[in-house]
Amino acid sequence: MTEPTVSVGILTAEQINFDLYGDFASFGFKDFFSGRYTAKVEEDFIVLECDKQTIKVSNEIIFAPSDFKSESFLIREVVIGVKFHWEQKENQRFAGNLKLIKEGDKITAINVLPVESYLTSVISSEMSAKSSLELLKAHSIISRSWLLAQIEKTNQMDTEKVKFQSTFSTEDELIKWYDKVDHTEFDVCADDHCQRYQGVTKAYTDKVKQAIEDTKGIVLTYDDKICDTRYSKSCGGISEAFENVWEPVKHPYLSNIIDYKFSPENMQTDFSEEKNADKWIRSNPPAFCNTQDQKVLSQVLLDYDQKTVDFYRWKVEYSQDEISKLIMEKSGIDFGEIIDLIPIERGYSARLIKLKIVGSKKTLTIGKELEIRRILSTSHLYSSAFVVDKYDIVNGIPGKFVLTGAGWGHGVGLCQIGAAVMGELGYSFDEILLHYFKGSKLKKIY
Repeated sequence: MTEPTVSVGILTAEQINFDLYGDFASFGFKDFFSGRYTAKVEEDFIVLECDKQTIKVSNEIIFAPSDFKSESFLIREVVIGVKFHWEQKENQRFAGNLKLIKEGDKITAINVLPVESYLTSVISSEMSAKSSLELLKAHSIISRSWLLAQIEKTNQMDTEKVKFQSTFSTEDELIKWYDKVDHTEFDVCADDHCQRYQGVTKAYTDKVKQAIEDTKGIVLTYDDKICDTRYSKSCGGISEAFENVWEPVKHPYLSNIIDYKFSPENMQTDFSEEKNADKWIRSNPPAFCNTQDQKVLSQVLLDYDQKTVDFYRWKVEYSQDEISKLIMEKSGIDFGEIIDLIPIERGYSARLIKLKIVGSKKTLTIGKELEIRRILSTSHLYSSAFVVDKYDIVNGIPGKFVLTGAGWGHGVGLCQIGAAVMGELGYSFDEILLHYFKGSKLKKIY
């Protein structure tokens, strides 16, 4: 197998402003393209404008650099952290091909490049390029494995003409999950929904390049299939199983693990018993990801991430007015006043899989993990591992809700903060990987 290429969705907008640095060729055009451009849709055509030149194409156009290493393109005002609390815009620079496609009345910019070049940026975008070498190697392998597993899965679904379904709705229940296969025009997106990818905007270090080079073509496998290697910021002490967050398929290598050298003392971790979940979330048990060491945290948390300081255990407070308005806005359903938030089903990490929202006008059970987080926050709640306290109850209506929670993210697979701590403690990259992905094996495939 030779090194594959990957197509990455960077931005979808009514207008995209971009710069081509160098000479870029495009099929069907004799001259090279260079300079500053604007792309938008007019009368069902992609219209490109540069100085006084205007070009019209039907559905797509691809710009290919004459030299991959020396030439690049810049896309202006790329949105990062989409719908998260630190959402912002950046000008981002990329290597490889720029593909523009028309989607309705909008333009989508796609970067097409070799997998290893993509991964060099991912490792620098997902975390600090100054992280420990062992952490960078481990992350190189899981980022590569996840990517190739997603491409493989998409190709299989296309071949078998499988229709992906991720929403199940009845009068009393709404169960929904979000996954990479939501994308149809490219392999992966550039944001946290897939993997953070910010092109050559992020500073590469010799350590990042070494990590990519040392692990080139290496993936994690299970039963000779590439592992769907998920990861999140902080599992909160116990990782979650894949099937409790996404589609109901069990992957043995994505089962729950205790994120430490030994099991927590004086804790019952059967979270189907609500009292056990309550005790776990309100406590502060030792775990690899239970750290306040700024040297370690700065490896995983980039500048905008470091606004979040209480990620292992956290609290969020809502007044009745705030929570009723928030739930109506995010769900599109008028529940009236919120009377209760009742845990219905929890996963192995105490993350809620199903939550019943009881309102004065409507009662509905929602899930899975990300849908719960989405509906209970203006961006995304840190995790769905939380317990609820109600205060100032008048005529059965609480005046205030306090959510006490554990972890940051879905908690499946590798815990980035835990892995960073393991790297600092002297664990090798393969020890880190086999801790989080039980029963998996390392294999070089190209």
